Amino acid sequence: MEFKTFVFYVLAAIMLFGALRVISARNPVHAALFLVLTFFSAAGLWLLLQAEFLAIVLIMVYVGAVMVLFLFVVMMLDIDIARLRHRFWSYLPLGAMIGLLMVAEMALVLGGKYFGAAALPGQDMPAGYSNTKELGRLLFTEYVYPFELASVVLLVGIVAAIMLTLRQRKDSKYQKVSEQLAVKRHERVRLVKMAAEKDAPATGESAAEQGGQ
Repeated sequence: MEFKTFVFYVLAAIMLFGALRVISARNPVHAALFLVLTFFSAAGLWLLLQAEFLAIVLIMVYVGAVMVLFLFVVMMLDIDIARLRHRFWSYLPLGAMIGLLMVAEMALVLGGKYFGAAALPGQDMPAGYSNTKELGRLLFTEYVYPFELASVVLLVGIVAAIMLTLRQRKDSKYQKVSEQLAVKRHERVRLVKMAAEKDAPATGESAAEQGGQ
């Protein structure tokens, strides 16, 4: 077995383990961290395919930005874990059936005559070849509409996450800027005159007079 093949199987196993833990972890924060592990493993697979730009984008954009957003949303939402896990295992047969169907479809595609490993082009690229330039050309020519549609879907997801965190809470404390600006000077400071509870201490002259007496 070649070293490249060994690395592929190791990264694939780690990515499969991380993906399973994403859907089976009890804590949502732990699930998000396992998703970060899955992204790192997928980036390693992109490096094996000589797609360095996609690997760097996967780490910088998804791990560095999207996953941070996920963690903030999970921490801001008041998630009831017990309610979330209610009747979780009742959906296991349906999920297992769908998973087996997806595995069978991928096996048929990868094992077919036109999509098998033997039909894939070689990895020997000519001098001066840039996969970043080729990726940009495909994105903004043949796949421009799916690319724009994906950006709209992500925007809708961000807006939905913000709207979920803006619900009214009784224990929330916030400032009302309009009321603060409408306050007058005499409403901010109030002078109160209070009677003294004990006599003031005697000065030097009064102390001398009392001593003479």
